[in-house]
Amino acid sequence: MAERFDCHHCEESLFGKKYILREESPYCVSCFEALYASTCEECGHLIGCDCKDLSYKDRHWHEGCFHCSRCKHSLVDKPFAAKEDQLLCTDCYSHEYSSKCEECKKTIMPGTRKMEYRGSSWHETCFICHHCQQPIGTKSFIPKDSQNFCVPCYEKQYALQCVQCNKPITSGGVTYREQPWHKECFVCTACKKPLSGQRFTSRDEFAYCLSCFCDLYAKKCAGCTHPISGLGGTKYISFEERQWHNDCFNCKKCSLSLVGRGFLTERDDILCPDCGKDI
Repeated sequence: MAERFDCHHCEESLFGKKYILREESPYCVSCFEALYASTCEECGHLIGCDCKDLSYKDRHWHEGCFHCSRCKHSLVDKPFAAKEDQLLCTDCYSHEYSSKCEECKKTIMPGTRKMEYRGSSWHETCFICHHCQQPIGTKSFIPKDSQNFCVPCYEKQYALQCVQCNKPITSGGVTYREQPWHKECFVCTACKKPLSGQRFTSRDEFAYCLSCFCDLYAKKCAGCTHPISGLGGTKYISFEERQWHNDCFNCKKCSLSLVGRGFLTERDDILCPDCGKDI
C-alpha cells in the first residue's frame, strides 16, 4: 500500500496538489498561507505563494506594492531611503529631507559621504581649505573668519611664531613682554620649570620662578638668613647694607620687635633701648 503524503497541518492528502515545504514538512497552499504568509504593508492583503515577497526591516510588500510613498515609482532593485516608516526613492527623499552643501548649494544625496560642522553640511569633496583648495576630509582644520583652513595653511598664514622655538602657536600660548611663547617653552631661565600659570619675576629681561630668583638674587635676611624676595608685598627693614624680614627685626636679647621703634647695635646684633642701655 502506498505511503500517505499529507499536509502537515490539516492532514489532507497532497497527492496531485501543489504544496510548500517548510522545515522539511509539507503544507498545502491554503494552510501555508494561513500560517506563514506575510501581510503586505501597502495593500493589507496576504502575500501568496505565487507572489514575490519583498521585505525590509521585518516589513513585507507585494512586488507591485513596493514603491515610493511620494511619487509611487517602483523601488524594486533601486536604492531607497526610509523616513518615519515611509519608503522614499532617493529623489523624493533628497527633495524633502537631505541637507544642501554649504559650498556648491546642491543636495547631498543619501548614502553620500558628507562633512558637518556647526550646523552646516558639505559634500566631502566640497569641504576644502580656503587657501590651498584641497579637501580637508578627516584631517584637522582651523576655522577663521567663517573660512576653514587645513593646519599647515593656517600656520603659514596666521599662526604666531614662538620666540623660543620659532614654531607656530596653534592654540593657547603665553605673551610675555609682548612676545608670544608656547606654554611649554615659557620656562624659568634657571631650573627650566614651566612658568605658565605660576608666579614669576624677571631680571635683565629673563624670567625666573620665585624660588630661583630668591636663590640667585634676593638679599638674605640678617636674622634668619633666608632670602628676602620683596615680592607680593613682603615688608623688610634695611639698615647699613643689612636687611631683615619684618618678623625677624627683633631685639637679640629679649626678642622684642623693633619695627617702628628705636634700637641700638652691638657688633652684628640689634638691641632694644632697655637691653642696650648697659652697652
